[in-house]
Amino acid sequence: MANIELQSVKGTRDFYPEDMRARTWLFSQWREVASQFGYEEYDVCVLEHEELYIRKAGDEITSQLYNFTDKGDRRIALRPEMTPSLARLVLAKGAALGLPLRWFSLPQCFRYEQAQKGRKREHFQWNMDIVGLAGVAAEAELIAAQVAFLKRTGLNLEADKPDVVWKVSNRQVIQFFLEGLGITGDKFPAVCVIIDKRDKIGNEATIIELTKLGVSSEASVRIIDLLDTSGLEQVAAKVPADNPGLIALQELMSLAQAYGFAHLICIDLSVIRGLSYYTGTVWEVFDATGAMPRAIAGGGRYDKLMEVFGGQPTPMVGFGFGDVVILDILTERGLLPTFTRGIDDVVYPMSATEFTVATRVATFLRSEGRKVVVDYSLRRFKHVIERAEKDGAKRLLIIGGNEVRDGVCVVRTLGAERKEEKIPLSTFGI
Repeated sequence: MANIELQSVKGTRDFYPEDMRARTWLFSQWREVASQFGYEEYDVCVLEHEELYIRKAGDEITSQLYNFTDKGDRRIALRPEMTPSLARLVLAKGAALGLPLRWFSLPQCFRYEQAQKGRKREHFQWNMDIVGLAGVAAEAELIAAQVAFLKRTGLNLEADKPDVVWKVSNRQVIQFFLEGLGITGDKFPAVCVIIDKRDKIGNEATIIELTKLGVSSEASVRIIDLLDTSGLEQVAAKVPADNPGLIALQELMSLAQAYGFAHLICIDLSVIRGLSYYTGTVWEVFDATGAMPRAIAGGGRYDKLMEVFGGQPTPMVGFGFGDVVILDILTERGLLPTFTRGIDDVVYPMSATEFTVATRVATFLRSEGRKVVVDYSLRRFKHVIERAEKDGAKRLLIIGGNEVRDGVCVVRTLGAERKEEKIPLSTFGI
């Protein structure tokens, strides 16, 4: 038989136990924050109908699908994102769901794209979404949840040189501006896909791509100029006061002030987010130092997605917060906690003769809610201690022939104290 490939598929990860400890910790932080904000967890199968993503014409994500035909001749895809699945669930239940909904999920998503620092071909992400709430109070609440999580990690979010910044825009600002240039209908999302790539391809290439869509050079230059606008005052100086995007940004900043995170918000019209279904507020979260060039997280309002799938227009807004970038940042800054196996006790039978007694002791301790390993290895005593301490055990329970004869168990406290005492085996129900 040929040797199998020992490396994981390109762009994917294996999670050894030590890696799972970090992942489990991260997931628990996400779950706790979502719970604090009153969100309920949901999930769907990683396999979805391909049409759920193909229908969003113009999205780069369509070309990044892991898709195939199954044995029933159905076109299937590994989900690249969770939002369309959420829309499908809401559509399936219809009026039976009482709005607004506050749901969250921790899906694994797959995209066939270039693997690089901060980006894999699979990742887990924290999704939080509000369905049925039209005002920007929903956006403010979601950003507040992201702030709450990042504070828990130890990153500095105070006004003095915060580690993280939220770049926020509103698609309606650019939409109404483009309409004034005659860019409407299907042409609008196609333009958004191009200008979303501006940071990667540069202004000159952006203008060339816009020209291919029929946008004049003069109009392209005006679009670039608007995208270079940052700060609420500058936006207000360039667009009419009744622009709904501007009004929404002003309301959002007022709520951000009430939450106490207004100092973390940077109004930046260059934030577009390429997915065609975004309709209002959009935002991306960045490492303020620039050490991590990729966005930590991103979100936005997508009020028309249900309509695209055949439902009624429904206010929806949410974010995705990937695991890869944030774990890289926390690791590089030494902010990840030290993870151990979380073992309370190691029971050490000194010979096979004591296996039965050791097993009964361990069974009793587990019934008391303690996490217990029985070391059946019959290794030398010093190696047993070294492994127990490495695993973070609090106690080592030693059972040899003499101890069984005397009806006792030697309990050694591990760590700095290193004290020993003899406890009757009757304590363990023996």
